[in-house]
Amino acid sequence: MRKLFLAYTTEFVLFAVIIAMSIVLAFTTDRFITLGNGFDLLNISAVNIIFAVGLLVVLISGGIDISFAVAASIVQYVTALALERIGGGGWVSGLLIAAGIGMVLGMINAFLIHRFRIISIVATIATFNVYFGLLMFFTKGVSIYNLPDWLTTRVIIYEREMADGSWAEITLPVVVMAVCTLATWLFITRTTTGRQLYAFGDNPEGARRFGINIGAMQFIAFGWLGLMAGIAGLMQAHYAQEVVPNALYGRELDVLAAVVLGGARLGGGKGSVLGCVLGVLLVSITQNGLNLMGVSPFAFKMIVGAIILVAITLSSARIGNLVPVFATRKLTGDRPADRGES
Repeated sequence: MRKLFLAYTTEFVLFAVIIAMSIVLAFTTDRFITLGNGFDLLNISAVNIIFAVGLLVVLISGGIDISFAVAASIVQYVTALALERIGGGGWVSGLLIAAGIGMVLGMINAFLIHRFRIISIVATIATFNVYFGLLMFFTKGVSIYNLPDWLTTRVIIYEREMADGSWAEITLPVVVMAVCTLATWLFITRTTTGRQLYAFGDNPEGARRFGINIGAMQFIAFGWLGLMAGIAGLMQAHYAQEVVPNALYGRELDVLAAVVLGGARLGGGKGSVLGCVLGVLLVSITQNGLNLMGVSPFAFKMIVGAIILVAITLSSARIGNLVPVFATRKLTGDRPADRGES
């Protein structure tokens, strides 16, 4: 049990904080501990969790991307126009188009980073502005409301009528989120490529000497995030039943805060899907609790800023604590017993 706790300290702490917050909110609000509110939290968090598991892969590889939310906005718009051209299409064609466009946009980031040796955050700040500028220039900020019926019809997976006559519902985005989460977990923990991404993020030079293709790692990581961004964009359009060019603008910082809070290290080489999901849920529960308590939405922005600061501070502390360990091992020739110590 002690080894399990040490291996998943961040996840245990996050889970404990979520339980503590839930208990407090249960006593301070009337609606927090209800089935309807719980389902609403899942439905609202689904898109951010899809974003988060994609971003997790990039952070594990040692990169950072802040353009994915804007990329998802482009995916929404281009997919809607493409579906109109082909006569409406369906879920299969919609997902294929959205995923394909998202991967292309993600790989553009990887190309710039690998080919021109640009720091990932600088490259994605540039593409963030380029993508958003192009989107607003060509769309003139006009939303699309005339979407195919299959995209705007709510797909309810499970529903239950509450005592007050309202309905608690689990919708399609939650199922898609679960599939994306499982796929990411299998990818980074059960495949050779996933283990190579951890190794590359932890020690890029060592990975290169070991024969790992650096360019391939960057294209795979950013391509995976692009894939998730494309799917998330389509799910957002389905949930909102419209395509608004700037609807996802600004989500990148919320998601980044949640993923780093969930244990992903900004220096690369560390992070888990469970921690990532718990980080998103913690941020969502915080926002939901503040809304139920009638607190101004501007207060949530301040709290997210504080979460980012705390998460980055803790991430930096984790990196700093590793430095003397590496130095000692280098001098003594000691090797870590397993991957968890490296």
